Amino acid sequence: MALLSPHIAFPDGKCREALSFYQSCLGGELNLTRVGDTAMAEQMPAEAQDQIMHGTLTAGPLVLMACDALDTRRPFAPGNNIAMLLTCSSDEEINTLFARLGEGGTVVDPLADMFWGGKFGTLIDRFGTEWVFSFDKPACG
Repeated sequence: MALLSPHIAFPDGKCREALSFYQSCLGGELNLTRVGDTAMAEQMPAEAQDQIMHGTLTAGPLVLMACDALDTRRPFAPGNNIAMLLTCSSDEEINTLFARLGEGGTVVDPLADMFWGGKFGTLIDRFGTEWVFSFDKPACG
């Protein structure tokens, strides 16, 4: 079964500050990946290199994911910065859930294999809720 987690995009490079604050309140382990430390670095401007591509705060059963608002296709506005993230357990599950939740909605990023070895896609359902789908494929060999 897929794991459901909130995903928050922060404006003005505030992801690191926000997740550090949440960690001080909630405890847990914080993991941050900068844009400059990923394969996306060469495609991003110099001012984005220190921004957070992916952050995760894990405190017991709580998993909060976040990033800096880097997607220029949908400029940041309060209310459009929170999405529902489904971390799927199989290729079949991610394909099925993407198709079902996408009925009558709009695909933002079609499901595709990504540079980190996983499968990823986003859509906005017919009710205006943004869904992010992720599946980390098992390593070969």
